[in-house]
Amino acid sequence: MAKSRQRRGGRGRGARETLSAQVSGGTATLEPDPERASGWTLLLEGAPQSYVDLDDPAHLGFGYQRRLGHVIDLAAPAGRPLHVLHLGGGALTLARYTAATRPRSTQQVFERDAALTEWVRAALPLERGWRIRVRAGDAREGLAKLPEGWADLVVSDVFSGARTPAHLTSAEFLGEVRRVLRPGGLYAANVADGPGGGDGGTGAVAPGRRRRPLDHLRAQVATVRAAFASAALTADPAVLRGRRFGNAVLVAGDGELPVAELTRRAAGDPHPGRVESGESLAGFAAGAAPVTDATARPSPAPPEGTFE
Repeated sequence: MAKSRQRRGGRGRGARETLSAQVSGGTATLEPDPERASGWTLLLEGAPQSYVDLDDPAHLGFGYQRRLGHVIDLAAPAGRPLHVLHLGGGALTLARYTAATRPRSTQQVFERDAALTEWVRAALPLERGWRIRVRAGDAREGLAKLPEGWADLVVSDVFSGARTPAHLTSAEFLGEVRRVLRPGGLYAANVADGPGGGDGGTGAVAPGRRRRPLDHLRAQVATVRAAFASAALTADPAVLRGRRFGNAVLVAGDGELPVAELTRRAAGDPHPGRVESGESLAGFAAGAAPVTDATARPSPAPPEGTFE
């Protein structure tokens, strides 16, 4: 159970003071957005995790969330209900988005931090009628329990201490994702990386060797390209050039991906993104080896000051 340290404003829509609680992952904070009357940012140990607008769940406040939202939009014709599996819950932003834009969708969420989920759902309630089931537990263990061909879309957005756990970066993990996906289904993952320094937490780099920029992201691209017939990558151009630490979204499937529309939407974002696919994506990942359970390590930690 979450232990609240400060909660002056009560719950939900009427609460505009900062809320905080102790959860399994440390100190969780909900900060009100001064520019949107029902907007909240979730931080865990000071690192931004999610943004939610209670009155407008289709509003996605973070760039990576909008890019994942584009994938949700393009996974099927507009409005069609989907079976969606979310690995990582946070403030349940993308589950809320799916429920709002694709009514009657059936969604399952695996979130390890049960205390965080309890606190978030009390402070930022889900709407009645949304078919969202949140299960407490490890994302990969939960994935293994789902039946073959259950999901139209699998979204992986898992961070522990601002790093993606190693066991959610490997080819074996993607084998489980493929098993759960229906024919024609899509996989989307939020991947964080940036300029090199240290060993970076990726199996593509030997311990003690300095990372090159984007070593982790390149290895994740190589792993996804080995597992699926088609893949694309979308992110801020500065991130893709390795000039700053940030988030990139990997998209994969066994059919043709909606690259043209994804490119158009990324270009039209408030912070425009770029999309790499086909030969350009192969060039981006050149020299990187797919990650296995034996070589996997957590994603690199954000540089000091990233979230200031």
